[in-house]
Formats: sequence, C-alpha cells, structure tokens
Amino acid sequence: MMFADLKLRRQDLPNIISLLRLLAVMPVLYLLLEQEFGWALFLFIAAGLSDGLDGFLAKHYGWQSHLGGILDPLADKVLLVACFLVLGALSLIPVWLVSAVLFRDLLIVGGAVLYNYRVEEVEAAPTLVSKLNTVLQILLVVVVITDAGPMPLPGWIIQALIWVCITTVIVSGGQYVWVWSRKAAQKGWKEN
Repeated sequence: MMFADLKLRRQDLPNIISLLRLLAVMPVLYLLLEQEFGWALFLFIAAGLSDGLDGFLAKHYGWQSHLGGILDPLADKVLLVACFLVLGALSLIPVWLVSAVLFRDLLIVGGAVLYNYRVEEVEAAPTLVSKLNTVLQILLVVVVITDAGPMPLPGWIIQALIWVCITTVIVSGGQYVWVWSRKAAQKGWKEN
C-alpha cells in the first residue's frame, strides 16, 4: 500500500543509480571473499561506471538533489572502504595502508562534524591531493583485484601504487587538518 503511492520521476534516476551502487557493495565483498576476483572486478568497475553515469545525468539535466549529494559520495566511500577492508583481510593490501586510509577518513569526517557543530556549516570542497588520493585508491583496488585473479601483474606496479597511495593519504589528511583548523581558529568556536 505504501509503495503504491510512490511515483518515480526521471529526476530520481541519479539517486536510484547511487542506491544500486550502494547495494552492489555486498555482492562485491562476497565475490572478493569467495576469491571470485574476475566477477568482483567486473562488478567493481560497473559500480565505478555507474558513478560517472549518475553524475552526468544529475549535472547535464539539472537533476541534482540534496539526497543525491549525500547518497552519491556515501555509495562511493562505502564501496571503496569496504573493498580496502576485505583486500586487507585477504592480505592483498597491507594492513598498515588500510589502517591509514581508515584513520584519514575518520579524521576528516570527525573534523567536519566538529567544525559543522562548533564553528559553522561545512562547505565540502575536496582538495586536488584528496581527489588524486581517491583516484589512486580506486586504481589500487582495480590493480590488486586484477593481479589476484584475471591477470597477474608485475609486483613493482602494486608496490609503487601502495607507496604513492600512502603518500597522498598522509598529505591530503594533513591538508584537511591544517586548512580546517586554521579556519576554525579564524572564525572562533560557537557558544553553546
């Protein structure tokens, strides 16, 4: 009865795609844990392509929404972090890198929440290094899954990506702390 009143509009398509990407996390994790790396890679890449599609639809047709602004990055982050955790558990990505990625994300989210409630509303603006870090994390997941299953790759490629990735994790995390702590110091704390 409740779903009978639900009317889907074309403008909802980007949000539906983001929701499907969020739902794809569990099958990707299952396939990784079952060491079905070829299928996991296929589904991970399909999820990545869906991210581009929903972004294109939202921007090109003006179908952006507040829900989409939350759902899209949430789906991306959940998929990426979940893959890092499973690949770390399978010893395909070093645990110290997984820990650093998680610590950075928690630091950024915690800092944003604190800033939002104690200083002013946060205007999310990823830095160039942060965007590079995301691209490198995605590339590392793709390369590691590819190496584990469909096509063995030279070990130096993965090692190089690991070291470049940790560098951007540290630099981008440090940038966020530096920029937002300076802004907080300039603006001052809200009185409760």
